[in-house]
Amino acid sequence: MVAWLILCVAGVFETVWALAMKASDGFSRPGWAALSLGAMAVSVVLLAWALRSLPVGTGYAVWTGIGAAGAALMGMVLFHEPANPARLFFLGLILAGIIGLRLSSRGA
Repeated sequence: MVAWLILCVAGVFETVWALAMKASDGFSRPGWAALSLGAMAVSVVLLAWALRSLPVGTGYAVWTGIGAAGAALMGMVLFHEPANPARLFFLGLILAGIIGLRLSSRGA
């Protein structure tokens, strides 16, 4: 259970670095660039820690799924990116995949 919590936190940091990278404007804004690189490092370290006890395929898929869905949702909120029904539906599918992977690996 701890590995799953760590993996979810790693996914949140995955979202943070992607959003900070966008805000850094191509790494031309040093504060945002530093936040992006720092969050990236934390995200990868936490992923590595979680993968000590989770299957790599499941862990990596969940990590990228949380990061991708989080970045897309927060992009809609912070950067006014499109939030049309189709986009929300497919983000829901990513979330369903994350939940499905968790439920199908109860022993891990």
